[in-house]
Amino acid sequence: MIEVGQKAPEVLGADENGREIRLSDFKGKKLALYFYPKDMTSGCTAQACNLRDNYAELRKQGYEIVGVSVDDQARHRKFIEKNELPFSLIADTDHRLVEQFGVWGEKSMYGRKYMGTFRTTFIINGEGVVERIIRPKQVKTKDHAAQILAGE
Repeated sequence: MIEVGQKAPEVLGADENGREIRLSDFKGKKLALYFYPKDMTSGCTAQACNLRDNYAELRKQGYEIVGVSVDDQARHRKFIEKNELPFSLIADTDHRLVEQFGVWGEKSMYGRKYMGTFRTTFIINGEGVVERIIRPKQVKTKDHAAQILAGE
């Protein structure tokens, strides 16, 4: 798992259009790399829309936003179009990034166990070092932009 003080990997993955996203694309800016379970679900939609609604302020404060889930590029494109998201989503279909960041593991819902992504946001500084991690139990999907801006 990547922790505070560690450098994030250079190659993050491919976005909804197949374009490679690299850490160096954000040099000198703060990157909020947020991992979420699944496109089109209520919690993930609330989180994405909160980031969309506060995108101008996030950018004004020097943040770039990139989302990551294990959904494929086509599903990401639908999610972006449906919710008019102004930021890219990485399609981590091979689970490389979720495993590298340590956010993939066993989850449980209604007594059923399954593997999935833990909702986690990594704040990465302009030099590519993780400054802060907003962990699964801390993430507020309907107020996530404020959490990022407040430095919680």
